[in-house]
Amino acid sequence: MANVQPFKAFRPARDKVHLVASRSYITYTAKALRAKLDENPYTFLHILNPEYKSKQKTDPNSKERFENIRKKFDDFVEQQIIIQDDKPSFYIYRQIKDGHPYIGIIGCASVEDYYSRVIKKHEATIARREEIFKEYIKTVEINAEPVCFTYPNHATIDRITQHKLMERAEYDFTTSNKVRHSFWIIDEPEEVLAIQRAFAEVDSLYIADGHHRSASSALLGKELKEQNPNHSGKEKYNYFMGVFIPENELQIFEFNRLVKDIDGLSEKAFLKALNQSFEVLFVDQPIFIPRKVHEIGMYFENKWYCLIPKEGLWDENDPVSSLDVSILTNHLLAPILEIDDLRTDERIYFKGGLEGVEALMKEVDSGKAKVAFSHFPVSMEQLKAIADADQIMPPKSTWIEPKLRSGLTVYSINEKED
Repeated sequence: MANVQPFKAFRPARDKVHLVASRSYITYTAKALRAKLDENPYTFLHILNPEYKSKQKTDPNSKERFENIRKKFDDFVEQQIIIQDDKPSFYIYRQIKDGHPYIGIIGCASVEDYYSRVIKKHEATIARREEIFKEYIKTVEINAEPVCFTYPNHATIDRITQHKLMERAEYDFTTSNKVRHSFWIIDEPEEVLAIQRAFAEVDSLYIADGHHRSASSALLGKELKEQNPNHSGKEKYNYFMGVFIPENELQIFEFNRLVKDIDGLSEKAFLKALNQSFEVLFVDQPIFIPRKVHEIGMYFENKWYCLIPKEGLWDENDPVSSLDVSILTNHLLAPILEIDDLRTDERIYFKGGLEGVEALMKEVDSGKAKVAFSHFPVSMEQLKAIADADQIMPPKSTWIEPKLRSGLTVYSINEKED
């Protein structure tokens, strides 16, 4: 039973939403970030960069820096750039990108569900990052970017959502990357209760994107619970913000691999070594895109190959070892190219599937990489099987869409319980 709660969101004033909500901070180059901060006084990026153009700088990830972020957020609220709703609500968010609509409900997930494994994960997290994010949330006392969850479609939630989409949106704007964003408020008590009850019938929520945000919020909730002798379970720190997107609305794209060298092997020796574990098929086409599981594309010496893993290389009952990214690591990257740790080895890097195989070819043709590998995307069934088995995917296995904007809704953890 999933515990998903409404909340009183802080969100941009209607006339400024297209100016306030921003892409995730980490997606901007330094130059693009400066331009955005110079040109737009309303962007949420000013909250995340409160010392921009200030002569006095604090250390990154310091308590002082986090306190300044909180002060900047309070400034935006005081100026009514950001306002707060009066009633606990759910929010419908729709993003249309490249003609594909993504529709989800923004609400709050439960820390207790995280620890009881109602919320399931498929990625490993780094303890140091968890601790930094925990201290960040503890000081700023807000969630500004929701964790992305997915769940099996539920008829009641789908019905309420589709009915609401026929009404006038609270927000409806298009960003410069040609993505349309629409937003509706669900604050009628009957509909709010119906959504809560529907989620209570959902056995599991799966983290699609935001594993570190989930882990750090759960850590903080646990810490504050232990420090509160009057803990009731209703405190706002028991929850963290998420967007809940049904399985049929989410898209999973592949993460492709690029390797800078082939460990001193000649072209002939490299191709011969591949034959031990793969059927190596030359592809007489300018571009090759894997069309099914266990087809791995390889771009090498200006030619495309299709690598088909030989039978017996993986355990069909092991959802991790049967992933193509695992097969590639276990039977090519590690034994042939001596790349054992994808997180730390500087000889390998990654590109999301949305960039296309042309981006891989460009890297190899320019000499930045020696060889590139493309994959068929991990399926929702594979992702869920790994999460259900309490296992972890290899690094950079999935690229999840949609990517939400920071500051569209903000959840406060320091309010008194309703």
